[in-house]
Formats: sequence, C-alpha cells, structure tokens
Amino acid sequence: MLLSIGDTLANLAQQTAFASLDWKNYVMILVACVFLYLAIAKGFEPLLLTPIAFGMLLVNIYPQIIASPTISYLDPDGNEIAIVEFAGEDLLAAWRVCEEVYSTDGKKMELQDATGVTVATVKAGSAVESLAEAVAAMKTYLPQFAYTTKENAGGLLHYFYILDEWAILPCLIFMGVGAMTDFAPLIANPISFLLGAAAQFGIYVAYLGAIALGFKGSEAAAISIIGGADGPTSIFLASKLGQFHLMGPIAVAAYSYMSLVPMIQPPIMKLMTSEKDRKIKMGQLRPVSKLERILFPIIITIVVAMILPSTAPLIGMLMLGNLFRECGVTRQLQETASNALMYIVVILLAISVGATTSGEAFLRIETLKIVVLGLVAFAFGTFGGMLLGQVLCKATGGKINPLIGSAGVSAVPMAARVSQKVGAQADPTNFLLMHAMGPNVAGVIGTAVAAGVFMAIYGVF
Repeated sequence: MLLSIGDTLANLAQQTAFASLDWKNYVMILVACVFLYLAIAKGFEPLLLTPIAFGMLLVNIYPQIIASPTISYLDPDGNEIAIVEFAGEDLLAAWRVCEEVYSTDGKKMELQDATGVTVATVKAGSAVESLAEAVAAMKTYLPQFAYTTKENAGGLLHYFYILDEWAILPCLIFMGVGAMTDFAPLIANPISFLLGAAAQFGIYVAYLGAIALGFKGSEAAAISIIGGADGPTSIFLASKLGQFHLMGPIAVAAYSYMSLVPMIQPPIMKLMTSEKDRKIKMGQLRPVSKLERILFPIIITIVVAMILPSTAPLIGMLMLGNLFRECGVTRQLQETASNALMYIVVILLAISVGATTSGEAFLRIETLKIVVLGLVAFAFGTFGGMLLGQVLCKATGGKINPLIGSAGVSAVPMAARVSQKVGAQADPTNFLLMHAMGPNVAGVIGTAVAAGVFMAIYGVF
C-alpha cells in the first residue's frame, strides 16, 4: 500500500510542469510577467500586449498547447518508429518531393520541397533509440506502405495559429483598422504620403542588415518588415514568403515594438528636434468632402493593387473597412468590423503569436538577431520620417512640425499619439494628433506596398 502511494506520488510529480521545464522556459515566463506588468500597470497597448504575454506564459508552462497535430507511424509489429508533424503534405508525398534532408541536433529531421519549404518534421518514436533508426525504418517501410498510423490532435492554440499562417487574421485586422480610422487627415494633406514613405527607410536598412547577418533573401525580407511597426503585415509577408519557422519571432518582435512605441520613439524624436521645433503649431486642416472620403479607398485600391497585385489582400481589406466607415450606408458592417470582429481577431491573433515563444523555439541566436534587427529597423524608420519632417519644415518655412514625421511608421494610432504627446510636452496648447494621423495612415499603406515589393521580388503573386 505504501509503495503504491509512493509510486502514485512520484508519477504525479513527473506530470507537473516542474519536471519538464528548463531554464529557457523560466526565462520566458519572467519575460511574460514583465510584459503583463507593462500592459496592465503602465498601459502600454494592453489590448495587444496582454494576450501576447498570456500566450507566452501558457506555452512555456504547457508547450503542448501549440503543438501541431502528429501522426505516429507504426511498423508491422505495432511499434512506433516515427512521429511526424506535417505542413500540408502526407508523408509519402513529402518523402518523394524532398530536396534536402537534414538534422541539426539528432532529435528531428525536416523534409523540404524544391522551394526550401518544410513539408514535414520527423522525430524518433518510442520503439527506436535514435532518429537515424527511425529514418532507416521509414525508408524500409514507406515505399511498401507496410505501416499503420495513429493520429494525435494538435494543441488548442495551434488551430488559432493556423489562421495566422493562412494570413486570414492579418487581413481581418486590416479591415478593422480601416473601419476605425479617419483617412481625412491624409486626404487633406497629401504631403503626408511622403512622410509615410520616408518612414519605411528602416525596412530596407533591416533587409540589408539581415542579409549581412547571413539570412537568405526571403528570410531577410520577412524580417525587415518589422521596421514598419506593423504586426499584421509582418505575419502576412512571412506567410506569403513561406518563412513559417521565423513567423513567431518576427510577429512577437513586431507587436512588442508596436506596444513599446511610447518608450522607443520619444528619445529619437527629441534628439532630432529642438525645443523650438517641437513647439511649432500647424494650421487647421481643410475640410474633406464626403465624396472625397468615398472615392479615396476605391482609388487607392485600384492604383496600388494594379501596380502590386500581391498587396490586394491587405490594401483591399484596409480600404474596404474604410469604405464601410465613409459610405454612409453600411453602419452595421462598420460597427462590427471595428468593434466585435476586430477584438475577436485581436484575441485570436495575439494569444497565438505569444504562444510561439516557447523557450526552446525563442531563445536562439537567430531570434536574438531578429529582435535586434527589428529594433534597428524601427529606430531607422523613426529616423527616416523625422529627417524628412525636418526637410519639409525648412522647405515650408516652419509650417510643418517635424514631430509628425515619426508617425510615418504604421503603428496606428499609437505613433500619432506619441507625436501629440511629445509636442504637448513642449507646449500644452499644441495639438498635433490629427496632423500626425496623415503620415500614420500613409505608413500603413507604405508598409503594405513594401511587402508587395518583396513579394514581387521573390516571385509571390
């Protein structure tokens, strides 16, 4: 009886998270708690940072919550020889089309198709001692179909994350942003397009930096888009370029920097402006007619999608949401897109993004490079917008406050609020918010265009 109780207690102890977690998981749990503190106590974009941090917390306590569905392959005697995770292929098809088979640590092997996309990941099963034995057994049994299978369901958050990989949630986020955002400041002051374009400078700096650090071209392109401070576009581009192995770090870096805009941007803004610059008051924007508001999303969709068709999902959803807002006959659709649907999508996307940050997957040299490149890109994006802001300030005789250039990164509306806050610190009567919204909206469009350029370069249509 005592032995039975002891065995039971030992078994229970083995089932606890303490028995399976390593130092990497504890580091990520600590990071998750810091993010929760920043979101709840400091108010740093809590609608984003809270679910991201909680997803991070969950996956580092219970890694199986985002585990992919697997199939266990059994030999004719019923012994499990391999456990396979799929990425859209059955194992036999993956084996036939694979161009490269490699294992970095002796624990898993990836099968890749001709484009370098992983189609299956193989791990050794319980009946064999090493991956090499599993591979040898599979080579013996697969061509003869002399195996049976056992399916294992994936974790809850895996199915949320699939919507990220399919680029569904990023596009829905864009529709919600369009339905929430007033494009009138951009229409009233078209020069804002230049500020939005200048703030994309960080994207190209990060792209070249990633190439220099050894990333492949398509990987560098997916990483670089972090410089636009646009989480949905970062996920969308990584998905379209097939960089699923980098999607987690890219998405977390992009959303983290979006949330930390109030911390990152002000020092750069103050460094590049004088007290006199920050006190510049801008004249009131001209009124924008209803016809202009309606035509703008239609014209932008036609022009951008005709030049870069691959941007149609992002630009199309952004402009459709804005058309719901401005046309006057779809109030219910606008309210749904900007409220209920938007918040549902944010929950699904943010918690699944956070759940990609398991200690094993996240605490790697590649991830550190991505995080650093993202910070550099974001800083250079802010710098590019501010630099052009200074040029326009001088060219207009001091009619444009250079602070609004920092809003050219596409973190809507956080970056515009930061421009307002820094301007108000210099002069409490200075109201820059609506002026900053012009470059802010232009930055959203500019980041989507940059993503379209990379997709065109790397043959994605």
